[in-house]
Amino acid sequence: MKAIGSYIIAGMVLILIMLSGNRSTAAHEGGSAGEEKIVFTKHFQNSIFDVTERAAYSVEILLDDKEYNIGKNVVGIVIHNAHDKDVIGAKLAFVLRDIPSGTKSVVTPVIADKGKGLYIISGLDLQKEGIRELTMMVKKGSVEDTVKFVFPDALKARVPKGRYTP
Repeated sequence: MKAIGSYIIAGMVLILIMLSGNRSTAAHEGGSAGEEKIVFTKHFQNSIFDVTERAAYSVEILLDDKEYNIGKNVVGIVIHNAHDKDVIGAKLAFVLRDIPSGTKSVVTPVIADKGKGLYIISGLDLQKEGIRELTMMVKKGSVEDTVKFVFPDALKARVPKGRYTP
């Protein structure tokens, strides 16, 4: 009798695994039959935008006051999660590397969480001359991911506002 109960439990577990499949809980748009795509929204025309390495977050960098009043000598960063929802209360860390010399420096700017996914960053000079790579780490709860921007190339390769898939 115990052997039959074990087979029933094993069968139920197998059915649950098969039913759950490989479904993502991210924001999706319908693709072809049975296929769904993660979609992130870029909100501003003159911002810099990219998706983190594992598509956990999108990062949109606002460099000036043209479209959003962020203040002088600061950078605004809008972060959305894989559900394309505002990320509030994230931990942010920055590493800036001078590409020609390879010199890395941990940047410790002042970060203010303004809510609705907007972070105001003071002390992060992205307009500085030279070829630099900015690595930004985003962590909210147990979800951590990174994104890299190479300057000045990132300033020249801006994509229009809209919806993007990783």
